[in-house]
Amino acid sequence: MKKRHLVPIVALIAGGMAAPAAVAAPTSAAKASTTTTTKALGDRSLATVLLANGGGSFDRNWYDYDILTQAVLAVLKAKPDSPVGLLTQGDVALTAFLPSDRAFQVLTRDLTHKWYGSEKQVFNALVKAVGVDAIEQVLLYHVIPGATITSKDALKANGATLNTALPGATIKVKVLSKYFKLIQLKDNDPNDINPIINPRAFDINKGNKQIAHGVIFVLRPADL
Repeated sequence: MKKRHLVPIVALIAGGMAAPAAVAAPTSAAKASTTTTTKALGDRSLATVLLANGGGSFDRNWYDYDILTQAVLAVLKAKPDSPVGLLTQGDVALTAFLPSDRAFQVLTRDLTHKWYGSEKQVFNALVKAVGVDAIEQVLLYHVIPGATITSKDALKANGATLNTALPGATIKVKVLSKYFKLIQLKDNDPNDINPIINPRAFDINKGNKQIAHGVIFVLRPADL
């Protein structure tokens, strides 16, 4: 797939650095492969965090995670035994990268060659374009099972390869700047811009076994 045009990308990155309203506060602690904290971590699941305060309801805030939440719900409705269900099991350690609604809007534009003006339109177009099975694979590619990776440890993980919940699929970590807390995640689409973790959306669900970090683009498990 061709690289995106630079002008929309600059605008998107600038907007994407805003702190997501729905899930802006929570945080936790670990290394790229194993938990490093000696404190007992809580069992609040990421699903609980995403669904709190009306999370998952489509709105006009493109920088929270409503489309992601609806994608998780759609997969679990169609496939109750999907590994995506790990996000509801707070006693299972994992790290997830959460694409914002804007990130899904860009992905849907790349897949359908059309911009959609509402979150609901984006979600419906995405499901129609790729189907629930492909959405499940994309979601699993955003999950690192067995590790509670904090921003502090992620900033020390330059060059690390992360094994995802999608069998055989990995993500490579590139720390662009420790000072500005810029971390790039290299996915499996060689022709597209690699996602960056939003420095204002680190450490969602702090103090629990499940932790997440917002990303400004959707990680792609294959060349789209």
